[in-house]
Amino acid sequence: MNRNILHLDLDTFFVSCERLINSKLIGKPVIVGGTGDRGVVSAASYESRKFGVHSGMPIKMAKQLCPQAFYIRGNAGIYTKYSKQVTDILQEQVPILEKASVDEFYADLTGMDRFFGCYKFAKELRYKVIKESGLPISFGLSINKTVSKVATNEAKPDSQLKVDAGFEKIFLQPLSIKKIPMVGEKTFRTFCNLGVKNIGLVQQMPVEMMISVFGKNGRIIWERANGIDRTPIIQYHERKSISSERTYGRDTTDITKLKTTIHAMAENLAFQLRSGNKLTSCITVKVRYSDFQTYSKQLKIPYTAADHNLIPQVLELFDKLYSRRLLIRLVGVRYSGLTEGLYQIDLFENTHRTVNLYKAMDAIRIKYGDRSIMRAATMGEGSRTIGGQGNPFNGQPPIVLAHRHQ
Repeated sequence: MNRNILHLDLDTFFVSCERLINSKLIGKPVIVGGTGDRGVVSAASYESRKFGVHSGMPIKMAKQLCPQAFYIRGNAGIYTKYSKQVTDILQEQVPILEKASVDEFYADLTGMDRFFGCYKFAKELRYKVIKESGLPISFGLSINKTVSKVATNEAKPDSQLKVDAGFEKIFLQPLSIKKIPMVGEKTFRTFCNLGVKNIGLVQQMPVEMMISVFGKNGRIIWERANGIDRTPIIQYHERKSISSERTYGRDTTDITKLKTTIHAMAENLAFQLRSGNKLTSCITVKVRYSDFQTYSKQLKIPYTAADHNLIPQVLELFDKLYSRRLLIRLVGVRYSGLTEGLYQIDLFENTHRTVNLYKAMDAIRIKYGDRSIMRAATMGEGSRTIGGQGNPFNGQPPIVLAHRHQ
C-alpha cells in the first residue's frame, strides 16, 4: 500500500501572528526579527520578499532593501500560543501527527482513502485550521515526506497541491536542486560546479557518482531527487541537548556583564533540566569575538542537574576560553549528554538543605515564571533576556527566532 503523507506549513507564521494582533499590518511589508542593527530577519512577509528580503538576512541589509517595511521584534510567547492552537486542531483530526517545527507539520493519512478521500480530507482540514485559527496554511500531499514538503513549497502562498503516486520524479524533474530538503548553499555551489542546477539532471546521475562527491549524504540526496524517502512520521521529538545564546547589541569586554550572562544561562538551563527530570553529563561554553572567530570548550562531568555543580564549571570554562581579551559579540552555554533522572544526593554535601532549597526555588519558578527568583549574581544587565522559553522537554520542537539580543 502506498503511503499518504500530508505536509502542512503555516505561511509566514510569525508575520501572520502579528497580523492577527494588528490588522493594520495586512497587505503591508512586515519583517519580524531583531530590531537593532545586529538583528537578523526571522520572518518576512511576501510583500517584503519582493524587495529581496529573506529570513536569516541581517536587519541592517533588510532596512536598506525595504526601508518602508514594519519592523517588529519577535514574541515567542505569542507564537507558541498560536502554534499550540493549530497543533490541537490537527491532533484532533489526524491519526498520526509529527510537529516538525513551530509552523510545520506532517500527518500520516495512510488507509484513510478507504473511507474518505485523503485529498478531500486534507482540504477540509486546511479550511478548518484557517477558520478556527485565522492563520493561512498550505499543504502538499504525496507518498512521502520529501515530495510532500516540496509540493507545499510549490503551492505557497495559502494553497494546496497533490502529487499522485508514480508521478514523483516527473513533478520534481524541472525544479531547482535547492528545492530538495538538506541541500544548502554549500551543497548547491558544489552542484553548480558540476554543471547541475535542476533535479532532473540529478535523477540521471549514477548514485555512485553522488556518493563519491557528497559522501553518505550523496545517496540520500539522490534518493530524494528521485522521489524516494522512507522516513517515518515521528510523533515525539526527544531533546538531546538544551542551550542558550545571546548576541550583544554592542561588542563588549565588560567582564561583569559577560559573567552575569553566563551565570544566568547556567542557572536557567539547570532549572529546565530539573523541570524535565533530566541530568546532563556534558557542558559546552561558546564565545564569538567581534571578528566572528568562534571558540568553544567542552567538559565531561558526572550526571547532575544541580546549580552548585554546574555554575562553577561553566564559569571556569568561560575563564579558560576568554583568553584573547578582545571584544565579544556572542556567548552561549549548552548542556548535552542528557538522560532521565533526578538530582542525586551526594553523601559529602549538605544534602537535605540543598535539595530542599532547589525544590522551593523551582516551585516558585513553576508558579510565577522562571525569572521570579534568581541568584543575586544573575540580576545584572546581562541577564534581562534569559529564560521564559517554556518547557524544552514537552516533545515539541523549540521556537526558533533569530538571535536574541541584549
